[in-house]
Order: sequence, then C-alpha cells, then structure tokens
Amino acid sequence: MYTSGTTGQPKGATVTHRQVLANLANIFCAGLAAAAREPSAPEPAGGGKQASLLVVPLFHVTGCFATMVTAHATGAKLVLMPPGRFDPDVAMATIERERVTTVGGVPTVMWRIVEAPDFDRYDLSSVTRVSYGGAPAAPELVARIAERFPNVRGGLATAYGLTETASVATLNAGADYLAHPDSVGRAVPTVELRVVGPSGEDLPVGEAGEIWIKGPTVMSHGYWRRPDANAESFTDGWFHTGDIGRLDEDGFLYLVDRAKDVVIRGGENISSVEVEHVLFSHPDVLDAAVVGVPHRELGEQVKAVVQLRPGSATGVEDLRAFCAEHLADFKVPELVELRDEPLPRNPAGKVLKRQLRGGETSFAAADDSAL
Repeated sequence: MYTSGTTGQPKGATVTHRQVLANLANIFCAGLAAAAREPSAPEPAGGGKQASLLVVPLFHVTGCFATMVTAHATGAKLVLMPPGRFDPDVAMATIERERVTTVGGVPTVMWRIVEAPDFDRYDLSSVTRVSYGGAPAAPELVARIAERFPNVRGGLATAYGLTETASVATLNAGADYLAHPDSVGRAVPTVELRVVGPSGEDLPVGEAGEIWIKGPTVMSHGYWRRPDANAESFTDGWFHTGDIGRLDEDGFLYLVDRAKDVVIRGGENISSVEVEHVLFSHPDVLDAAVVGVPHRELGEQVKAVVQLRPGSATGVEDLRAFCAEHLADFKVPELVELRDEPLPRNPAGKVLKRQLRGGETSFAAADDSAL
C-alpha cells in the first residue's frame, strides 16, 4: 500500500499476512476489553447481526484492514458506500435501510452526519458503535455524537495508526475515550510506543517528541525497493512515524504535530511539497508555501501562501484553477493568501510555516462543500 512520505513521492509500504492478522488480533483484544467495561451496551438491531458501513476507500488501511478484514473475520455484513463525494443523506439512508450498527471512517464523515440538516428524517437507532481515525477529532465531536446517537454510549472509539503499521497502533474506546476525548488512546496489546528526542533518547512523561512504534504490525520488509527510506525510518526495529506526540502517566498518547510535511484533509494525506511544485510551475509565482490550517469538519484545509511577480494580474481563483489542472480536487488549496513581500525564512533558508498558518481573515476561502 502506498503512502505519501517526506519528499511527497509515494512509497510502497509492504504489508504481510502476519501484520494484518496481528492487527486483527489487537482489535479483537482491545474491543473485548472495552466491551467488558460496558456490560450495559445495547445489542445491535436485527437479532444481533452486526453491519458495518464502509465509508473510506479500500486503498486506506482503515478501510481495508480495520474495517473490511474485521467484518470478514466476525461474519458481519459489510455495506459499501457508492464512490464519489461523500453525501451524508445517502449515508443516513443507507444506515436506515441496512440497519447498520457500526459507522466509521474519518472524523469529517461524522461531522457531516451529525450536522446534516435532514438528520431527524432518518431512523439511525441501529447504530451502537462509532469509530474513526486518520485525523485528529475535536472533543466537541464526541459530545455531538453522544447527543445524536444515544445508543452508542460506550461504543465510541478513535485510533491512531499508519499504513506502515497495517492500521491500528493505539486505540481509545468506551469509558477511556469519554475520559480522554483529546487522546488517541493507549498502545494496543502487541504494540510498543516511545516518544523520543532528536538523538533518539526517551523523553519524560508529558514532553513532546517523535513517536516511534515497534511490534508485529509494523512492516517487517520496509518500503518496497527503498533502502534509503528504510535506513531513515528504522532504528533497531523501531519505526519513526514522523508524528509528534506526548504520553501521559497512564500511557495515553496525544498527537501534537507532524514532523512530516503533510496536510491531513478529511483523512486524506496531501503532500504540501506536491502542491508547492505545481504552484512554482506557474509563470507568475515567485515563491510559495503550503500549510494545513485547522478546519472544524475536515480536520485541516490546504492553505497556500504565494508571492507573485511584481505587476502580475494573477488572482486567487486563477491560481486555484491552475492547480486544479494538475492536482486532484481535494489537493487544490481552499485558502490562498497573496503577498507582495518574501515569505519568512530561517537562516538555513527554510520557510517558517508556523508563521504562515495565521488566522482565517488574511486569505481568500473557496467553497469547502466537497470532501
């Protein structure tokens, strides 16, 4: 399975049967532990038959290994959404018709459902479990799900993982999730976590550093035909995620930032380098940088900060149209800020992207209705 890396070029993460089965065993164990703490959780509608709604594509580890494989292993019905842009009304009609018990995917999907204008038109009482990953979820979403789906109760979960870890590395479910809604949970049974500093040293509890992962779910054969990437990504069997996080005294992991220059929009990884390369190819662009800015539903939006050549008549929509000719729709910057002055850089010449994220008043916004 291919994933975007630090260079913006896709890398093939090799996945073995052992990884997939180890991930499945971890999900089972963590799920049973959570269920044991929630004995009053309601039974699914339809005589106990489980039915999972698969919203994310099968080229995602979430869709393939966390959802599809788990459904096959448990004998659950798997309901696939039609391809194309996510439509909350289609999803809710499908849940009602198929008596779906489990809804998952990315936080954006749940935001679109709980805030749909026609939510009350549908019977969604069959849903007893909601789980998502791929992007951070705001604690506010937890409250909205609890309000909209009263039968979920302890069946709420979020997780953290990567393509390289065959899906789930940490899981936060049930009472733990309600108590720690801003955490992605603790390591699943066969996975080890470390938070390390620049020299690979373990950092104290509460201090942020790079997340390293080890276990049978981590790719044992590394990246396909990329010995250079493998040398950079592994130390004594520990996989360097490129994500920044911290651990609390109980082992709960909190995501802080990403070392890799990737924007996560609605669960989709977007290489900022790829978008920047397109912008630089425009004849009127002198300098450009792409960053992710927070968005309530999507997690992040793509923001481009562009310095144009003096006297250029190119506008925001011209740049967006140019990007649309070379990029997938979800990669086209929704937010564009035009500058006359050079972009801020450090002494090494690297753009100071933290200074570019800014607020939402200094750049033009496009329609964000498409997922």
